[in-house]
Amino acid sequence: MRRIALVGDIGSGKTFISNLFRYPVFNADLVVSNLYKKDKFLFKKIKKRFPDKVRNFPLKKEELLKIIFQNKKNLYALGKIIHPIVRKKMENFFKTNKEKKFVVLDVPLYLENRLNKKKDVIIFVEANKKKIKQKLNKRKNINSKLINILRRNQLPINLKRKKSTYIIKNNFIRNTAKKNVKLILKKISK
Repeated sequence: MRRIALVGDIGSGKTFISNLFRYPVFNADLVVSNLYKKDKFLFKKIKKRFPDKVRNFPLKKEELLKIIFQNKKNLYALGKIIHPIVRKKMENFFKTNKEKKFVVLDVPLYLENRLNKKKDVIIFVEANKKKIKQKLNKRKNINSKLINILRRNQLPINLKRKKSTYIIKNNFIRNTAKKNVKLILKKISK
């Protein structure tokens, strides 16, 4: 099993591109979203750490955003609670898909959390800043303040690009993106 990891700016289309590979995808954002809805253990840990901020199960994104906006260090505290659970889910994903030729990792803090291995194929997803802004404006529960907080916790874009094996220019057109994915798969399948 070879790992393909997608990195890039927030809103650059990593999830869009990851699904075009037609191999199993570990989508960390989706895993976290499901944990908020279904994991009572996670809820109890966050409730214990922020008793006056979290009310009832399931966890509400709005409550978590208030925690983050109250103090930027709270994002780190939440990460220390959530990331180990996500890593465990990712390890299970690897075990489940160990017979596959490739797996795709859509993990926003992939490089920042040093999840990369030597043989990983790292693909930088590059997109037009205007398009990214348009896409982000359509998302629920996201604003420029949150984006700035999240970006501060990420490596600079040029460093992510430099650490990448390949670059996909995402123009958010499905056929073009599919062709780019096919070309990369052809190169790494040799």
